[in-house]
Amino acid sequence: MTDKIQIEVAYATPDKQLILSLHVALGTTVYQAAELSGIVNEFPEIQLSEAKMGLFGKGVRNPQEEVLREMDRVEIYRPLTIDPKVARANRAATAAKKAAADKEAQNIAKKVVDDTEVQNLAKKVVDEQ
Repeated sequence: MTDKIQIEVAYATPDKQLILSLHVALGTTVYQAAELSGIVNEFPEIQLSEAKMGLFGKGVRNPQEEVLREMDRVEIYRPLTIDPKVARANRAATAAKKAAADKEAQNIAKKVVDDTEVQNLAKKVVDEQ
């Protein structure tokens, strides 16, 4: 039995992502793996002591205690740039504005068609006289 396991440590920004493959000792925790990876050298903005971490997309409550297994992928999460509720509200407001603009455009197009029909009818009446 080997005393090392293979794991990955991942971090991503909107512009760049990095996945590092490491061999660590059995019993290594999520937090220790993040430290050992040296990922903060590539992304100095990471504050490991404050960062939320997870394994394969599932948050880990206590990275200092969660022990890794073979082929685990440690993920270091960035803080949210906007609250999800605010983001949904912004999308809904944008969609409502677009719907209102589309409806107004349809009403204007209908008025143009109606005006054209009135003009054509008036011209026909004048031509018949």
